[in-house]
Amino acid sequence: MKSASQTFDAILADQRRSALRGAGLVALIVAACIAALAATGFFDAQRFIESGPAISTLASEMVPPDFSRWRTWLRPLLDTLAMSIAGTALAVVFSLPLALLAAPNTSPHPAVYLAVRTLLAFLRSVPEIILGVLFVAAVGFGALPGVLALALHSVGMVGKFYAEAIEHVDPKPLEAARAAGATPMQVIMHAVLPQVLPQLTDVTIYRWEYHFRASAVLGIVGAGGIGFELIAALRLLNYDQVSAILLSILACVVMVDSVGAYLRKSLK
Repeated sequence: MKSASQTFDAILADQRRSALRGAGLVALIVAACIAALAATGFFDAQRFIESGPAISTLASEMVPPDFSRWRTWLRPLLDTLAMSIAGTALAVVFSLPLALLAAPNTSPHPAVYLAVRTLLAFLRSVPEIILGVLFVAAVGFGALPGVLALALHSVGMVGKFYAEAIEHVDPKPLEAARAAGATPMQVIMHAVLPQVLPQLTDVTIYRWEYHFRASAVLGIVGAGGIGFELIAALRLLNYDQVSAILLSILACVVMVDSVGAYLRKSLK
């Protein structure tokens, strides 16, 4: 049998190996980040120096912000808010059943699990801006293509997060429900959802907060909302109005984040 000192030395050696592996992984990540920064020209000091006058001119044209057209921005801001809420609602409706099929402990068959996982990966691999362009071409300008783009992309993201939450539930309640003769739907309703509901709520609220910011961007491609006003001001080189619109968006984002924080606190 090993002595106590030998056991202690083995533990220390194992910890040293683990520390070395961790240090090596951190060094590899840092090296990859530095290489990526170098490849994108971040360390090109001359480029930053030459861009100084242009940045200074742009900043001077954006200050002070021009809020003279603030009344015309109210409706687009409300459209952006409506797009974020509608997109989130549709994403949740479609994400939950797909998540149940994409979680290994609730999926009816491995083939279904793999197919749904692949579908979710495909949906989140297509940016909202691309989906917005496609839906604008399909259904025309306005808020509707923005809602569809947000919902479709978010099904891929929200479905993945939901599936991971379902995958890590405590298996004992599921086994007890199945042993008692519960149907698959009863197992989901009484053994799965009560465990994951707080996580699903958090994911949903965070996604709604994200959707408001994404809705503002989608307006740039004609999907309605305040983004349409923003791109119009940019095209006309009205940078003082651009800064005013950006400040308006910032105020709304802060408001939406505050409401989200209140909802998370209230629903715990």
